[in-house]
Amino acid sequence: MVQVTREFVHHCLPVRKRDGHKGTFGKVHILAGSVGLTGAAALTAAAAVRTGSGLVSLSVPPEIWPVLAVKCQEAMPAPVARFEILLENMNQCNGVLIGPGLGRSRKTDVRTCHLVERLQTPLVLDADGINAVAEHIDVLDTRRGRLTVLTPHDGEFLRLSQGKAIGPDREAAALAFARQHGCVLVLKGHRTITAFPDGETFENTTGNPGMAKGGSGDVLAGMILSLLGQGIPPKKAVPSAVWLHGAAGDLAAASFGEYGMTPSDLLQNIPAAIQGAMSFPVD
Repeated sequence: MVQVTREFVHHCLPVRKRDGHKGTFGKVHILAGSVGLTGAAALTAAAAVRTGSGLVSLSVPPEIWPVLAVKCQEAMPAPVARFEILLENMNQCNGVLIGPGLGRSRKTDVRTCHLVERLQTPLVLDADGINAVAEHIDVLDTRRGRLTVLTPHDGEFLRLSQGKAIGPDREAAALAFARQHGCVLVLKGHRTITAFPDGETFENTTGNPGMAKGGSGDVLAGMILSLLGQGIPPKKAVPSAVWLHGAAGDLAAASFGEYGMTPSDLLQNIPAAIQGAMSFPVD
């Protein structure tokens, strides 16, 4: 298992091209949010922007679009389009994220599963995106050969694995699932494990208990999407996003303490975490 450190991340993050433009740095699309869960959509979109995405589109239910239009300054929120238009728009992007704050309904779950089956672009599933496929796990198998990243915490993983307990060996549990379904599995928690279907695993070395608050996972999902959308290879992008997320949390804890820090504080510290990794002295 690879230990993800500052040095590892230093070698994974490319220097941005001097002649680059917003199209150079990835166009990503997020499907998120529902009544009462507007913060999840806003945090996810802001995290993608903070992590360097060139263009961030956010599709939300029409009834909460006015709220997100006020919350989002850099990302571009819009009411969810009808399915075929949404699918076309997503397939024109460099990466797609489905799930933060999306809510649960039969209509939402069916739409999510149909998107999972038909999307050609790299896909990240988080929160209710995970819950939707947990009851239709076979849809993951239709994406073999297309990059799919799932970011469950222990409870969501329990649903994904049809109630099978994780057990004491988290690495083995994550790896077994990744191999079985041909996906990348980010099993969140203390020393988050990232498992790839070819058998390679990564263990994170950053983070603290102050991050155990609603919204922190939304920030992580947006960060993973952003690095993938910028074209960074998955084995560099996903473990690096997890490390940077924890590093931003450690910086927030240093400023506000583990009790008082918030997911919004993670957002504010993403740039410093990235700068710290990129300026790391390597012999």
